[in-house]
Amino acid sequence: MKRFPTLPLLSLFIALAQSRSLEPRQNSNSTDCRNVPGSAGYPSPTAWNVFNATIFGRLLEVVPPAKYYDYLPAGGCTDAQWTSALFRGTIPGAMSYINWEQGYDLDPPSLCLRNGTTCGQGDLPVYSVEAETVGDVQAAVQFASKHNLRLVVKSTGHDGLGRSTAPNSLLIRVSKFQNVSSTDEFYVGGENMGSAVTIGSGVHANTIYQHNKGQGKFSVVAAAETVAPAGGQIQGGGHSPLSPAYGLVSDNALEFDIVVASGELLRASSASNPDLFFALRGGGAGSWGVIISATIRTFPTFNATSAVTVLQVPNNTVVGSLATLHAQHVFDWDSVQAGHFFWFEKTQIGSTDPNVPTSFILFTYMPNTTAEQSQILLAPFINASLALPGVVFVSQTFKDGEINDVMFGPDDGVGGNVVLGSRLVPEALYRDSPEKVGPVYKELFDNGTTAQSNILPFPLLTTNSHGRLLGQMVSGGTVSKNGHISSAVHPAWRAAKTHLMFANSWDDSASLAQVDALRAMFQTTQLPLLEKLSGLNAGAYSNEADNSEPDFQSTFFGPNYAKLSDIKAKYDPHDLFIVAAGVGSERWDEWGLCRV
Repeated sequence: MKRFPTLPLLSLFIALAQSRSLEPRQNSNSTDCRNVPGSAGYPSPTAWNVFNATIFGRLLEVVPPAKYYDYLPAGGCTDAQWTSALFRGTIPGAMSYINWEQGYDLDPPSLCLRNGTTCGQGDLPVYSVEAETVGDVQAAVQFASKHNLRLVVKSTGHDGLGRSTAPNSLLIRVSKFQNVSSTDEFYVGGENMGSAVTIGSGVHANTIYQHNKGQGKFSVVAAAETVAPAGGQIQGGGHSPLSPAYGLVSDNALEFDIVVASGELLRASSASNPDLFFALRGGGAGSWGVIISATIRTFPTFNATSAVTVLQVPNNTVVGSLATLHAQHVFDWDSVQAGHFFWFEKTQIGSTDPNVPTSFILFTYMPNTTAEQSQILLAPFINASLALPGVVFVSQTFKDGEINDVMFGPDDGVGGNVVLGSRLVPEALYRDSPEKVGPVYKELFDNGTTAQSNILPFPLLTTNSHGRLLGQMVSGGTVSKNGHISSAVHPAWRAAKTHLMFANSWDDSASLAQVDALRAMFQTTQLPLLEKLSGLNAGAYSNEADNSEPDFQSTFFGPNYAKLSDIKAKYDPHDLFIVAAGVGSERWDEWGLCRV
């Protein structure tokens, strides 16, 4: 078997992997389970070797990242490496957020932490197929199906729900699918859909920015530079700072190439396999097969301005007043179809003191504006904010130019322990009842539910900052030219103005009891308050949400779930592709190993 590059001392014999099986804390009584190391049906060493030969030695043993770092030439990793999404993306077992690597719920718990004294396999797969060709993917899908293995698929590991990892599983990693090609005329069923770019499932958003700039084009993709739009973002729906102007990322998808559970390579568009195309546009990442590539719309490039405005707020009472004021001004930038992110954070990490100052950060993207025009558009809100008692202007910086340059960044800061929880908040709230917003924010800060919140998707955010509740401007009902084509996007997206998100975090020193409490905090404490704004059954973005949602079918997919379940039965009748809180996962335990 091929050894992981630079790690010959860590290479393990396949036979040793037969003893790696770890048990969940509570075992299912079902006899309908996947094969795992040590079970009678698990592939023999000979079977693994034969499979490895068919994919030209591209089968690797998955090494926990913390162990991998210990074997770097320097005997460990730098902080820059640990927090780099790009660097983590070179390691088969690495996730952007390290808690998804850990086996908190295994019996016994299996952890591998940075600078730890012990290192278990955790929630990581046993082997990874480092796919380079469609044939590699097809062989892996057929092997997993034949031997009844738990299968997971990963592109970048930029995953907020832990969908691309699982204990005792076989991983198909598609990060090497890096093709990017453009056309001025893309045809679907004989109809010219205009200009488009076809991207492999491993291509990062920042690569798309660079490529499109050379074509004089722009695509609606993520603000986080190392997200792979074809690798998972589109399947969740996907928002972008340009969504208010151009729709969701999934609205702009025209066609997919995908290997389904049968091992067949299918092309899905509105003209061919339209039901699968429906599911791939908002029906949840990882549930449908292995995406090889996606084709998405491009648009003529334009100039834009991003601005970061920072204010300091003296106490929680004024936090509430400023949150209401922001809600009253949230339509100020609709004239240029701007997108923006906004969040509050305590200036003292983790503080629950209501009188400790709080920073408010507003990060705006304004299409077709200059820095001067952007400043003018922001001025009414900024001036009104500074009229509140004790609010202080800290800074305001602008970046303007061609949109791909404005959006581009070299890397994302990751490497912390983070679990997400979120809700879509309807435009009607901001239009009709903005006064409801402030009291909820004040209550959230007063009762300490933001003290362990943390969000890490942007370069200006760091892994050691706490006390944040993030809001994101989303489509607000906007759809692209392609948006009229039926998709699985939750209808709540179309009525939403923002997506509010908590990201609860902890240090490696946290006890298992503390970790469990923080993982449960969104459902137990934060959601009841957030629902005062979103309303009940508001919906959430499945890529940035809580994987323990008790009714994920409704929360993530709404009225589309029944149709998605039927499509699942057609293309994946044996549930080979099961992911956390994805279509069909209610039929399986939380590890996707045993039917329930």
